[in-house]
Amino acid sequence: MSDVINKAVASLNEKMSDGFDGGTAKFVIEGEGAIIVDGSGARAGDDDADVTLTADAGVFQDMLSGEMNPTTAFMTGKLSVDGNMGLAMQLGAALG
Repeated sequence: MSDVINKAVASLNEKMSDGFDGGTAKFVIEGEGAIIVDGSGARAGDDDADVTLTADAGVFQDMLSGEMNPTTAFMTGKLSVDGNMGLAMQLGAALG
């Protein structure tokens, strides 16, 4: 597992200390791996999910730090979403 994934899992677990009850989401960080977020919190993994969000490591880090709004990342083509768009919006709000 990459350092990028390890740091992202830790950051997501801090932001969403109560987990994410909306469903199961997968973040794919290009060239690094994937993270699953659900009611149990965040963990490294590539399981099936209700929604998959894909971005490069820089965009993902900017979203976690609050420097980039997830909606802005999507609208500018820096973040792709496959699956349940409503769930992606809930996750974006939870990251805010």
